[in-house]
Amino acid sequence: MRGYARVVTRSVSRRDFLKYTALLTPVLAVPGALGVMAGAPRAGAEGLRLVDFADRLVSPEQLKAAGFHGALVYVSELRPGATFDFKPATRDYTDRLRAAGLQVVSCYQFGKPGWVSSPSDFTRGYDGGVADARTALRLHTTAGGPQTAPIFFSVDEDIDSKAWKSLAVQWFRGINSVLGVARTGIYGGARQLAWAVADDVIGHSTSPGHRWAWQTRAWSGGDREPTAVLFQREIVTATDPGFMIDDIHVDVDDVLAADFGQWDLDR
Repeated sequence: MRGYARVVTRSVSRRDFLKYTALLTPVLAVPGALGVMAGAPRAGAEGLRLVDFADRLVSPEQLKAAGFHGALVYVSELRPGATFDFKPATRDYTDRLRAAGLQVVSCYQFGKPGWVSSPSDFTRGYDGGVADARTALRLHTTAGGPQTAPIFFSVDEDIDSKAWKSLAVQWFRGINSVLGVARTGIYGGARQLAWAVADDVIGHSTSPGHRWAWQTRAWSGGDREPTAVLFQREIVTATDPGFMIDDIHVDVDDVLAADFGQWDLDR
């Protein structure tokens, strides 16, 4: 997650039977489950891996060749000054992913920590949440996203409980007013996910015990949020190139539940 400016130094700040199963492992043993190619390389706790973009867009063919099973796509506008080619997601790209049997999940991030003109999205409070959710819903729909899939909204820095209570939770409540809690998800560290669960501003996956929580390894201090559906385990940083697909740097995300927010699942 993030969507920071492309740099050579890789600098960044930083889902009908599947529906009712409580155990992911048996599901993955079924050929074609979740659109996975039989015999495709697997990694991560439950076998499926996605990418999210931090550098440039990766073609469906490249993703498959590298052993990945899908991508998180941005349903946010490109902020002024950024030069990414993956914001916002296009219908052509998502159609190509799905035609290749790859999974698609929607995420949102416009602002960036430390940018005066477009700071972190959560700092804009309730009204900002309303505006961001409207943008996310429009771009998600334009890209072909179904009206049953969640959208993950980013808290892309290690905020404390004071910032959560005074700003971020209000931002999420603004998002809830547009999308409903059922379709609202969060990206962040273990603490931020736990607060979102406790304040009930994110929805429930159809996989029992899971919420629309996408955890990053960053800022989590080794802790894990047990309700998470995704875990970002490889992250592009100033000192770590992350995972490379050809010459493109990507973050790597492990799937933790059968229903992880993917478009091609009937909920």
